[in-house]
Amino acid sequence: MDDEYAKLIRRMNPPRVVIDNNACKDATVIQVDSVNKHGILLEVVQVLTDLNLVIRKAYISSDGGWFMDVFNVVDQDGNKIRDEGVINYIQKTLENDDFFISPLRGESVGVKPSEEHTSIELAGTDRPGLLSEVCAVLTDLHCNVVNAEVWTHNSRAAAVAHVTDDSTGYAINDPKRLSTIKELLCNVLKGNNDLKTAKMMLSPPGATHRERRLHQIMLADRDYERAEYGRVGDLSLRPHVTVMDCIEKDYTVITMTSKDRPKLLFDTVCTLTDMQYVVFHGVVHTGRMEAFQEYYIRHIDGFPISSEAERERVVQCLEAAIERRASEGLELELCTEDRVGLLSDITKIFRENSLCIKRAEISTKGGKAIDTFYVTDVTGNAVDPKTIDSICQHIGQPILRVKPSPKPPQEETAMSFLFGNLFKARTFQNFKLIRSYS
Repeated sequence: MDDEYAKLIRRMNPPRVVIDNNACKDATVIQVDSVNKHGILLEVVQVLTDLNLVIRKAYISSDGGWFMDVFNVVDQDGNKIRDEGVINYIQKTLENDDFFISPLRGESVGVKPSEEHTSIELAGTDRPGLLSEVCAVLTDLHCNVVNAEVWTHNSRAAAVAHVTDDSTGYAINDPKRLSTIKELLCNVLKGNNDLKTAKMMLSPPGATHRERRLHQIMLADRDYERAEYGRVGDLSLRPHVTVMDCIEKDYTVITMTSKDRPKLLFDTVCTLTDMQYVVFHGVVHTGRMEAFQEYYIRHIDGFPISSEAERERVVQCLEAAIERRASEGLELELCTEDRVGLLSDITKIFRENSLCIKRAEISTKGGKAIDTFYVTDVTGNAVDPKTIDSICQHIGQPILRVKPSPKPPQEETAMSFLFGNLFKARTFQNFKLIRSYS
């Protein structure tokens, strides 16, 4: 009954999207107004992120049963959005009543058949050569990897891959063959001393956003739990998350500062949503060097964070969400004609040259393989340039290349922090206005 009532309210108050290229001199402004529901912020951010748009600023307010959000976005080259096709897609998608987020699924490893491909989800202990071993098993089982994404964090690894039968080019539907794939991949993931044994099961029907699914897998795998030896690397580049009580209103206030990067907002909002928290107000500001995020949240049951244990878990999970996609290592780009076993061959060469794959994005378009790998040596340090030169010569210089590192940005002032503090006063003013009309 409640669900039907919510649908009626939404039909009476359809979402409205306004896209303005004149309101800001250096960004396209996208304003979204809609009836509020849990997860709507993630829906909007997910659409923008999937279009490879960069969100420079965001203002969020969702009190009084109504969701109001404003995004300042640019394309990957830092320009305003001028493509009418992209603008129309954003408008139609976000104003569509049928637009929704797939429900949370808790399994950490599974295989889901479909008509075009078979979706394989993996989770296990990270180690040098793991992706190479997985790819070798798939090749031996006559599976071709069409696209995939691999993340590693805090000694854990997760992947979502779409594979096809190498003889037919379609999904694998034979139950016995699927069972064999799961059994052999599980053996690879366990290794010799994996204390966390991942469960393997057939995923239920229905699509889930791939990157959101990776967050869910790693969250369920508890990758946010730190080993005793602690973290390595430059401490100044690590995210900083604070959780505080809001005395004036019954909120929990979360602030996050971190190095800016693409899809950062999606990663943090995705984690908050899947941890069953609702963002009532928020501000996001990105600069040349750092990003600042501030959210006023409650649990989905309407209560703020009440215990120190829950507070610590939120801090750990948000830090992990920011770190999972961090561009650790040297970025290598592979572009060549696709063929069965290509990924297995490439990752084998990496393994034989003592390279560790920290993150990978695998795709095929128009018969071409377009892959990106982030690699380090086995100790997690930078790879010897001579080793990279040797690998590039072996595979082929036009086929595999090192992507140039971006120029280091100039140091930014603390404007993001001041901006966040100014937003607090505005947030509560908006809150009072919304409440007075609700």
